Amino acid sequence: MPEPGRPQPGEYNAYYQKYIDLVPEGDIRMVLRVQLADTIALLRPVSEQQSTHRYAEGKWSVKQVIGHLIDGERIFLYRANCIARGDRSPLPGFDENTYAEAGGFDGRPFQSLLAELEAARGSTASFFQNLPDDAWRRLGIANNLEISVRALAYITAGHELHHRAILAERYLGAAVPA
Repeated sequence: MPEPGRPQPGEYNAYYQKYIDLVPEGDIRMVLRVQLADTIALLRPVSEQQSTHRYAEGKWSVKQVIGHLIDGERIFLYRANCIARGDRSPLPGFDENTYAEAGGFDGRPFQSLLAELEAARGSTASFFQNLPDDAWRRLGIANNLEISVRALAYITAGHELHHRAILAERYLGAAVPA
């Protein structure tokens, strides 16, 4: 299968450029398959007590950030699946703060959240690994904006990298893994 290539402006809203820019060069299918390992390695040593830490009042806990990553994986994958299959039905947006509050993430064991994140990413990586070549550039509507399947793959990867950096810098005081 040929590499799908980076999405071009016009395949996504400019808001998502910050995520796409974070994704390293290379086949996005491989990036999605391997990058999560660095995030998991950063988080594995976090204790149950540390996982409820918030770096400022009104900010999410570490557990809520992980829950947000899980929700993001599922939502971006659902959008990609619908669009890749030729569904032109408008797909809704989502309010990440509502999801984080309603998710009950702080009441769950931290290691179970990490396991769920790994499972969600495994599903995402498998979907994109097996996507037909002609599906990558298909366009659909999500959150009232046109977006391509390949943009959703890059947004998914960049979204994780964005939140990994925040976790490292603001929550854990660690150097960001490259």
